Amino acid sequence: MNEAFLQHIWKYHLFDKTELTASTGENIEIINVGQKNIDAGPDFFNAKVKIDDTVWAGNIEVHINSSDWIKHSHNTNKAYDNVILHVVYNNDMQIPRTNGEPIPTIELKFNKKLFENYQDLLNNEKWISCENEINTIDEFIIDFWLNSLLIERLENKSEYILKNLNQNNNNWEETFYQQLAKNFGTKINQLPFEQLTKSLPLLYLAKHKNNLLQIEALLFGQASFLETRSDDDDYYSALKKEYSFLKDKFNLKPIEKHLWKFLRLRPGNFPTIRIAQFASLIYKSSSLFSKIIETDDLTEIKKCFSASTSEYWDTHYMFNKATKKRKKRTGEVFINSLIINTIVPFLFVYSKLKDNEAYKIRALKFLERLPAEKNSIINNWKLLKMPVPNAFYSQALIQLKNEYCNKKKCLYCQIGNRIIVKKQ
Repeated sequence: MNEAFLQHIWKYHLFDKTELTASTGENIEIINVGQKNIDAGPDFFNAKVKIDDTVWAGNIEVHINSSDWIKHSHNTNKAYDNVILHVVYNNDMQIPRTNGEPIPTIELKFNKKLFENYQDLLNNEKWISCENEINTIDEFIIDFWLNSLLIERLENKSEYILKNLNQNNNNWEETFYQQLAKNFGTKINQLPFEQLTKSLPLLYLAKHKNNLLQIEALLFGQASFLETRSDDDDYYSALKKEYSFLKDKFNLKPIEKHLWKFLRLRPGNFPTIRIAQFASLIYKSSSLFSKIIETDDLTEIKKCFSASTSEYWDTHYMFNKATKKRKKRTGEVFINSLIINTIVPFLFVYSKLKDNEAYKIRALKFLERLPAEKNSIINNWKLLKMPVPNAFYSQALIQLKNEYCNKKKCLYCQIGNRIIVKKQ
């Protein structure tokens, strides 16, 4: 038995409510179980309970054993004096408030099959715990849950954006520039890309907006890719010369080169190529965030983020190593990923801060119009016959897998809830 499960039983009224009697002898009637408390203090607040003939409003505390009250030092914490009912699995002792007054305690009685179902899910080692049962759950319930998960995912991403926005003194363009760069690094090189832009304010790039070579020099230099000597590569030497001047001009300190990862990456995703594409995007566009806010045309946004590298990179994936000529433009899948992971979350945050639902609606419509991502998580959901018609659903399913399935949070999952109750 564990407290999380008991709280679940209490929250969803899965216990026997007939003839409840407190340890202190009173008749108990549950009017409202209250709301789950996610902060410090009693487990549920704003509950309403009738004790004999009196209706009480206050907090509920849930334990496995009533003696856990002492174990958790609630007996010396006055924050727990307003607990109107102590709910336990096993009442092994009477618990008093700090003033010595006994707290009414009840034992939860419920179908033990519920706990067995819960344990079965926890002990299941398949890709998701409910792999054998998920297709028995009503599609409407799953769809409603996925809608909630998508919003939850955007809320989670919002926290990070808001933190950076605060650090950047509410400079939207700077914050967007940093987040965009982070997602240019995809999963492997997010950290160095983000550090790169935090070491190189957008203002410095703006001062050299009309010179692509200088923008490339600033980015490659700050990324520590211009540290070696190469007399045989004119482009590299030109970048190195420009960076030497600009580094002193802006008093710049490059990031650590060892942060960049090349291993197991396709050449088109090498950080050198992504930096070159990012430089091209900065060169050809200004006030990127403002452009995003001003247009609801997804096609125009895709055009805006289409960027080719400079000519040198047509025959290189790394400095000083020539390859067969190939134009290296940001592809459709990559651009879609930038929209999903950068533009959509920013529109969501902007909507909240400006109290304008139009931007949130636009963000959700973008996700509905974009194809689902192709990755191992989505591939496995498809193997389980889960429909993934677009990015709206793929993002929700990624949230479900990462935040619930992987963490065995079946009690907090609407699908898990149904399975626990269904198999009685």
